[in-house]
Formats: sequence, structure tokens, C-alpha cells
Amino acid sequence: MARSETRSESRRPRLDQPQNARRTIGLPRYDPESMGRISERVARFLGTWRFIGYMTLFIVLWILYNIVAPSGVRFDEFSNKFTLLTLLLSLQASYAAPLILLAQNRQADRDRVQYEQDRALNERTVADTEYLAREIASVRVSLGEVATRDFLRSELQRFIDELAPDSQESAASEQ
Repeated sequence: MARSETRSESRRPRLDQPQNARRTIGLPRYDPESMGRISERVARFLGTWRFIGYMTLFIVLWILYNIVAPSGVRFDEFSNKFTLLTLLLSLQASYAAPLILLAQNRQADRDRVQYEQDRALNERTVADTEYLAREIASVRVSLGEVATRDFLRSELQRFIDELAPDSQESAASEQ
């Protein structure tokens, strides 16, 4: 019996804890990512020639049927200016516009992320280029202090030229 008393006590709201302020209606939950993918597919299809062809064929068949069919089987009269067709097209447009906007917002988000990644890559590239330019400049400064091949050749040639008169004098003295 003690167990049942503790269960009933645990179900009662406690006075020492605040109540949940938000009472929500049990609305269905959905994954925004999957809804976004669906809206992109629909928006992509709405922007194709195939959709335009299907829609044109549907409208032509609708109008032809409601003009040619006997009066008893017509469901949208020409005398009423095809009110039902107008309603259906308005309904289709009212659903298509938000789906297209949602797809555009998702594309804008992807473009923003791509732009930020490109900007970060460009900043790294600029930093690397500046680093390499500094390194090349330091190598040039260091090379300015090192003897070059042309400098060594000219010094060796000058040394040979200085030795040449001495070698001619020693050859003349041996004879």
C-alpha cells in the first residue's frame, strides 16, 4: 500500500517547484531539413518546362471538357468564367510561392556559408602569399651578402692575371 501512495504523490504537482509555464498542444513535429529538401524539389520542378507543359495540358483539357461536355456533366461552366479553375490555380500559386521562398532562403544560407568559407580561404591565401613574399625578400637580402658566381669568376680571373706576370718571369729566369 505504501507503494501506491508514493505513486499518487509523485503525480501531483509539487508546491516547491514551479509549474511548466508553457502548455503546448500536441502538434505534429517535423524535421525542418527534410521539409526544406522537399520544398527545394517542388520549387525545382515548378521551374521546369515539364511543369509548364503539364500545367498547360491540364488547363487546356479542363477548358475543353467544360466547353464540349454536355451540360449535365460539366463541373465548371464557361458562363461562370471557370471559377473552379481560377480557384485551383490560385490555390496552386498560394502553395508554390512559400515553397519557392523557402527554397531560396535555403539556397541563400548555403551561399552565405560558401561565401564565408571562400573568404576564410582567401584570407589564408593572402597570409601565405605575404609570408612567402617576406621569405623571398629575406633570401634576396641574404644573397646580396653572399658571393655570386660572377663575382667569384672575376676574382679568380684577376688572381690569374696577377699570377701570370710572375709565372712569365720565373719561366724567363729558368732559361
